[in-house]
Amino acid sequence: MRDPNCIFCKIIDGKIPAVKVLETPEFLAFMDIGPLAEGHVLLIPAGHYETIDQMPAELAGAMLAQLPRLVRGVRAATLCQGVNILQNNGAVAHQEVMHVHFHIIPRKAGDAFRFNWPAGKYPHGRIEEIAEAIRQKLD
Repeated sequence: MRDPNCIFCKIIDGKIPAVKVLETPEFLAFMDIGPLAEGHVLLIPAGHYETIDQMPAELAGAMLAQLPRLVRGVRAATLCQGVNILQNNGAVAHQEVMHVHFHIIPRKAGDAFRFNWPAGKYPHGRIEEIAEAIRQKLD
């Protein structure tokens, strides 16, 4: 299934060109045209799913199984010292293309990419309450 208005679906269907790195019937990895670093790769499923929680678990697992190989390739090709793997779900989480995708971003000491990570603390007992609520909603 594809969304005719989705840019990533159009890439999969060959309607928009992309520099492909890895292609299987289920997945596509290609170079990001707006890279955060040289060697920035995107990994997407061939089927259209907006967020990862919409994907069948087996398909999501098979997609994640591609990451070690892609990371090894990116690291070897770019000689980077590390890699960030990012996956955003929903506009509020900075997902810009509403098609599941993983960013594989090579990192080197002193590069310009930064996270805003304002870590907080739970009030006494709240962490247990939230954990229990999550456990009750697992299917």
